[in-house]
Amino acid sequence: MTKRILVVLSEYGYWGEELVGPVEAFDAAGYRTTFLTPTGKRPQALPPSLDPEYLDPPLGRSVTTPDMARRARELDASPRLDNPLSLADLVPERPYYSAVNHLREVEEYHRRLDGAIADLVGSFDALVLVGGSGPIVDMANNERLHELVIGFVNADKPILAECYGVAVLAFARDLENRASIIQNKHVTGHPKEYDYKDGTGFMGVEFNMGPPPYPLEYILRDATGPVGRFHGNVGKETSVIVDYPFITARSTPDSVPAGELLVRVLEQGLRRFGW
Repeated sequence: MTKRILVVLSEYGYWGEELVGPVEAFDAAGYRTTFLTPTGKRPQALPPSLDPEYLDPPLGRSVTTPDMARRARELDASPRLDNPLSLADLVPERPYYSAVNHLREVEEYHRRLDGAIADLVGSFDALVLVGGSGPIVDMANNERLHELVIGFVNADKPILAECYGVAVLAFARDLENRASIIQNKHVTGHPKEYDYKDGTGFMGVEFNMGPPPYPLEYILRDATGPVGRFHGNVGKETSVIVDYPFITARSTPDSVPAGELLVRVLEQGLRRFGW
């Protein structure tokens, strides 16, 4: 049977290559790809990710080749990204503890949640969390998305997270013990050396955040303890870590090998890579 991949994208801007890399690997493998955003709005690529002349400030060079910029522009403009699924329509929201009829509302929430997650997880073979600055806004602390991620983990299905998409894994937690699902795991992600000092931007809003609101490396270091580890691999051209069920990719150039590694996970049973 043809494998199906669920790809989650921010509505505040994704990085072009971080979508192209996995999607092209899935297309080559004959997989079916379905896109999902937090509220069903069409995702858009961040303009710098489509510009080969854009110089990445921390790295001091362009991180997008002319060929990759072309491929990213074509995918961003294609009808493939039209009409994504809406996470808000598919997964219920946990009620506030201050709700008047809290106990009944929580019972109803769990009834709806269990069915929604079972339907989604049962329909797909893997989950992908695409990076860029947008996930900082509407993916990292999205409780609906956390529940979806936990559902894939409980079903023993792989999850690929890239760049700031890895923050979702750090914040997806069991509410009883508050431990991250990546506790004691090995992961990579955006290291401190790669963070902007100024200019972190988003689609759809006129707002320059300056630096990112949090250093992802520090969060990942804390979330993976005490036995796991964050691997920045600063100074190496690529950084992709497989510690099943997670495949984590550091940044832009890691998207192509990350997509290829997810295919190896699904086709060859790969469980460990890069550490």
